[in-house]
Amino acid sequence: MIIDAHCHVWPDEIARKVLADRPVGLDPVHDGTLDGLRRTMDNAGIDMAMTLAVANAGRTVWRTNEFVGRVDRSRFLPFGTVHPDLSVEDNLAALRENGIMGVKLHPLFQSVAFSDTRTREILTALAENDVPVIAHVGSGGTEEQNDRGAPRDLNAMMKHIPGLRLIAAHYGGYQVLDEAEQWSVGTGVYLETSWPPSMGTLPVERIRWIIREHGADRVVYGSDWPMTDPATEIAAIRALGLSADEERGVLGGNLARLLRLELPANT
Repeated sequence: MIIDAHCHVWPDEIARKVLADRPVGLDPVHDGTLDGLRRTMDNAGIDMAMTLAVANAGRTVWRTNEFVGRVDRSRFLPFGTVHPDLSVEDNLAALRENGIMGVKLHPLFQSVAFSDTRTREILTALAENDVPVIAHVGSGGTEEQNDRGAPRDLNAMMKHIPGLRLIAAHYGGYQVLDEAEQWSVGTGVYLETSWPPSMGTLPVERIRWIIREHGADRVVYGSDWPMTDPATEIAAIRALGLSADEERGVLGGNLARLLRLELPANT
C-alpha cells in the first residue's frame, strides 16, 4: 500500500487563486482540488493520501477544518489546521467537531513558530489528545518565515513535548539539509521525504544515509502535491537502493503504523 503524507488541497473555487500566489520556482504541476488529487492518486497507484488544509488566520480555522473534514475517508486522511490567534480550547473544538484526525502546521504561511509559547501550548494539547501533526520544517520563504520553522527550534520544542507524534516534512529541513542532519535526523520525529520541485534533485547516497541513520522505520513518503508529481517522487524513492522492507515501510507501512490505520491484511 502506498500512502502520500503530504497533499495540500483547497476548495475548487479558491485553489487556482491560492496556487497563483505561490513563490517563484515552486510552480504547481496539478490543480490543488480534491478531484484533481484523486485522479493523480489513481494515475500514480497511490491508495490513500493525507489531505492538508492550512488556515493563515484564526478567523478561517473553522471553515478550513469544515472543508477538509468532509473528504472521502476511503481515500483521504483529513489533516486540518490550528492557529495561535485562537485559544487552545477553540482550536481543539474546531478539530474535534469536524472529525479531523491530524494537524498541518506551516510556519511559512501561518504566524506560528516552534519557539513561540503559544505554538507550544497548542502542540502540547494536541499531544495530550493524541492528535498527530505534520509540520513544514526549514526554509522556503523570507528570513523571518524561515526562522519560525528552523530545525534547531523544532529540536528544542520536541524536548518539551515528548509525547507528540510529529512528522517533520522535507527530511526535517527544507533547503537546509545540513541543519536537518544536525537537528532532525536521529531524533524522535518522523521524517517525510518531499523536496519540491523533486526529491530526485538530492544526492541519492546522502538521502539513503539520512534514512538509515534516522531509522528507515521512521521515514514516510510525501509528495507535497500539487507542487510535485507523486509518480515522479515515488520513482525517486524506489531509486534509492533501499531494501524491499525499507521501501515498503517508507512508501506506506510506516505511516499506516504511525496513524494507527486499520488496513487489509494483504497490504
